[in-house]
Amino acid sequence: MVTQLPAEWAPQSGVMLTWPHAHSDWQALLSRVEPVFCDIAYHISLRERVVIVCWNESHKSHIRSCLIDRGVDPERVRYYSVPSNDTWARDHGPLTVLKQGRPVLLDFIFNGWGSKYDAGLDNAVTRHLCSQNAFGDTPIETIDLVLEGGSIESDGQGTVLTTSRCLLSPQRNPGMGKIALEQRLHKLLGAERVLWLDHGHLAGDDTDSHVDTLARFCAPDTLCHVSCDDPADEHGPPLQAMAEELAAFRQVNGEPYRRVALPLPKAIYNEDGVRLPATYANFLIINDAVLVPTYHDAHDALALQRLGECFPQRQIIGIDCKPLIEQYGSLHCVTMQIPAGVPL
Repeated sequence: MVTQLPAEWAPQSGVMLTWPHAHSDWQALLSRVEPVFCDIAYHISLRERVVIVCWNESHKSHIRSCLIDRGVDPERVRYYSVPSNDTWARDHGPLTVLKQGRPVLLDFIFNGWGSKYDAGLDNAVTRHLCSQNAFGDTPIETIDLVLEGGSIESDGQGTVLTTSRCLLSPQRNPGMGKIALEQRLHKLLGAERVLWLDHGHLAGDDTDSHVDTLARFCAPDTLCHVSCDDPADEHGPPLQAMAEELAAFRQVNGEPYRRVALPLPKAIYNEDGVRLPATYANFLIINDAVLVPTYHDAHDALALQRLGECFPQRQIIGIDCKPLIEQYGSLHCVTMQIPAGVPL
């Protein structure tokens, strides 16, 4: 059976969001973070469905009111009451593959990025959504492997990009090395080859270097990546080493990738003096547009410009994500695209 993990730029039925709530670490930040979610949902709703995971029915009513106030068409949104620990849909939502052209939902284990956080509720979100027919009659497979959506990138043609620091973390799949993991990715995702990044990290990142914070496919022949030109910045040496790795990668045809450098925002710290993982690489590709995180930073405009050059046929839309990084993630982290063919 031919299996394919679609690229993010493939046509989509919709995008899943797990809304922040008072039972999560967002409690003290809800007034700041909910407008960000409303902006994300609004721009998605103009182009495809929005699937929203709510804490309960009361929470659903609250979210509906917020979205109506933001101008979202209620007919474009589907709500489901499913309790969650947190909001990182990229990592607890389903990964959708195509098997002989038909979509299949894969429900991997989510253990809170190597048991750093309680994730029991999050790990059950996809199954609960399926029990409520959120994805129609799309089949679901439960997979006995810890794998987060933010840890892998697909070019849609059989190449998967990832980081060794994340996938080889002993707190995820103990005892599994590169060869064993590549075999699983080949069987489950149709990965014909895996490109491993051994360098690159962002201060404040608690995912063990998810690739979606560092480097992304923009097309089968194009990779964008975070760069740092400041030799005094702690990110300088590891990001330069990552850039050299990317330069050494080759496409299937043997040609080097076109590489597009994204600037690193100026350091942002929380109240405790912890540097937060602000990155422009955490963008979301949707039908006819790309939603790009911005941070009230002088580099915002350059990041939007360079991503516009990567996606000339799509509208580039900046979303203020400074509140999101207070909990160490950004725009891509809180979303999970659902490919076309999945009824929503």
